[in-house]
Amino acid sequence: MAIVTEELSYCGQDPGAAKFGNFINYYSFHEANQRIQNLHTSMFPKLTVSEDIVCLDIGCNTGELTKEVYDYLKYIYPKSKINFLGIDIDPVLIQRAQEHTNINNITFITLNITNKQDQDIVQRYLNSHNKTKFDIVFCFSVTMWIHLNNGDEKFLDFLKYITKYAKTIIIEPQPWKCYRNAQRRLKKSGSYFPLYESLKLRSSVETVIENTITSYGFTKVYESLPSKWNRKILSFLIR
Repeated sequence: MAIVTEELSYCGQDPGAAKFGNFINYYSFHEANQRIQNLHTSMFPKLTVSEDIVCLDIGCNTGELTKEVYDYLKYIYPKSKINFLGIDIDPVLIQRAQEHTNINNITFITLNITNKQDQDIVQRYLNSHNKTKFDIVFCFSVTMWIHLNNGDEKFLDFLKYITKYAKTIIIEPQPWKCYRNAQRRLKKSGSYFPLYESLKLRSSVETVIENTITSYGFTKVYESLPSKWNRKILSFLIR
């Protein structure tokens, strides 16, 4: 799905009515360090040797959380070189991330992870680091936006995609209540999600995410307590 620039703008007068979750001031109301508090060392793979670690952050927004997670991983793996690819669908957010990051090992790129050509860009990044899979893929509160804008089938394709290219998946799904709130907010601003009514994966969406990931050979190794906005962070490692 190609995204035109107009679709990336928020609807009406509400900056929170962003169709793709690309909020312009996201970290002003969901501080990055709050996510770090819900991480735990047991979420991550245990390394017996010093090795390069390559990570993907899907839906990185302006990169604040990417940088916090980078620092967290440097603490866990002090002898390893950490490389991060942060991706987001909104070029304005990516430009901000690039302008405010001075860490050489973090790369920010504008792309749509559900688009095959953009997936090829991700593959080339992996190739450049002599990797066939990311050591860790992060998906913080992005599953709903992929689901709402692409429908059930492509949403499941996305989950399959990350299982194919990850050794560890750290994911923070949004519950169905968030979907209803997003649709209501968009409608108040004069727009809506066209695929919302056709979605069949609804109240069980969190279970579907977990069952789909584990069906591809992953084991859930950690589940955080709910955050103050009532979302859990789950960790899955390949068996």
